[in-house]
Amino acid sequence: MITTNGQPAGAGLLAADTGMGAVTLRVGDLDAMIRYYRDGVTLDLLSHDGPVAVLGRGATPIVILEHAPELRHASPRDAGLFHTAILFDTREALATAIYSVAAKHPGTFTGSADHLVSEAFYFTDPEGNGVELYFDRDRSQWSWVHGTIEMGTLYLDPNTYLREHLTERAADAAASVTADATSRLGDAVVGHVHLSVGDIASAREFYVDRLGFETTASMGDHALFVSAGGYHHHMAMNTWNSRGAGRRGLALGLGKVEIVVPGADDLGALGERMAHHRVPTRDDGRTLAFDDPWANLVEVRSAG
Repeated sequence: MITTNGQPAGAGLLAADTGMGAVTLRVGDLDAMIRYYRDGVTLDLLSHDGPVAVLGRGATPIVILEHAPELRHASPRDAGLFHTAILFDTREALATAIYSVAAKHPGTFTGSADHLVSEAFYFTDPEGNGVELYFDRDRSQWSWVHGTIEMGTLYLDPNTYLREHLTERAADAAASVTADATSRLGDAVVGHVHLSVGDIASAREFYVDRLGFETTASMGDHALFVSAGGYHHHMAMNTWNSRGAGRRGLALGLGKVEIVVPGADDLGALGERMAHHRVPTRDDGRTLAFDDPWANLVEVRSAG
């Protein structure tokens, strides 16, 4: 199929099988942050090499912690990470993580919601980084209206959720937090990444017009949701705390967002597209890295 501008349908878009990779965080207290994501969130410690710790599930990295005690915390009004959203493939695994964080890190829970497409629970890690733990409803239950995904914010009681989905096996896994125990509950990945940005128009121009995501929902000049392949959102940007923010300085918090495209051809096409839009990139032959308008580092690699 050819569009009216002579380009193949889908040209300029990220491949449908695009997904999110690990989120890198610069942290001041590495040991405390490892305990939060391993013992609380129930991720496995995949590696710990000096100042860098990688946590995930199975062989999939989810959070990479880089020790940077010389850095200071950014202002809450700055651009940066709003939350890392970790997607669990079963409600039992999600309930395990909710129970574990609540039991071992009380006071970090900040809210929950039924978003129609997903069931989400929100936390803040010990250094102020937002964390979403969630489960997706089946895509057959999602509703689209004129190309916009229908998402809501309905009340979701965490205690009721635990009563319905926290099994004895899950509670035991939360207590032991061994890789063997948690992996039996299912897989987990970075489902989406939500950023704080200075303005939505610039976010749309960069992430949609240049990078190649498609808009799935928007809230005027307050928030934008984008995805590849018809997912509800792989990334989101909002100005709720950061309206007018400029480029970030070096600080604790978000270090890098990783996007994973299916193959080398997809990576090459993206490189050509970014060059066309005069976006400065760093290409080491395996990854393509660039900054968004607020100096959030984005790195794209192929799944292969």
